[in-house]
Amino acid sequence: MKNVRIWFKKDDACRYISHLDLNRTMLRALHKSKLPIWHTEGFNPHPFATFPLPLSLGFRGVNECMDVKLEDDDFPFEEIITRLNACLPRGIRVFKVTEAVMKAGKVAYASFTVCLSLPGKPSGLVCRQLEELLACEHIEIEKKSKKGRKTVDIKPAVRDFSVTERFDFAELAIILSAGSSDNVNPNLLVAALEQRTGETYEADITRNELYNAEMEPFR
Repeated sequence: MKNVRIWFKKDDACRYISHLDLNRTMLRALHKSKLPIWHTEGFNPHPFATFPLPLSLGFRGVNECMDVKLEDDDFPFEEIITRLNACLPRGIRVFKVTEAVMKAGKVAYASFTVCLSLPGKPSGLVCRQLEELLACEHIEIEKKSKKGRKTVDIKPAVRDFSVTERFDFAELAIILSAGSSDNVNPNLLVAALEQRTGETYEADITRNELYNAEMEPFR
């Protein structure tokens, strides 16, 4: 039995399906593809699949992955790509299959591209507002969790960032803490900016890559 990592993109209308629905979609595709995937045992066997770090609703994902177990160690990876894409909706496309190298628990950071705009306002203004926010010693915002709401400082979660002015939006490239112990959603940063300026921004967010604690790409 071989552990493999299936890499895919999530975009278009599929950006707006929840992680639970994505899980269901992938399980159906695995079932329909008739790939030699190991199934769970018990009363209701189903293809076994796990996701190292769920993608937030509405985000684009250009380098997402899920882990499965192959019962046939010699099954060609290209055949997995072909069969799955034939069973998946437009907006989800598998582009690579590899052997799993790192465990999911090794994820420590994620990189994002956040495109922000203010209708009727110049993109240079949004760039300055972002730079001023990220220059603050503390960035405090109310965060919702299973235990309720609490105010948190998300500035320590910012590993690196850059702000670039585009024609009609500000582009923020940022690396934030991610994983099971410390996971900061970039929507919190947008909320903190709105709280600071009193404006309402249009945000388009893409998750680009996951990393371990040493900033090595998750593989």
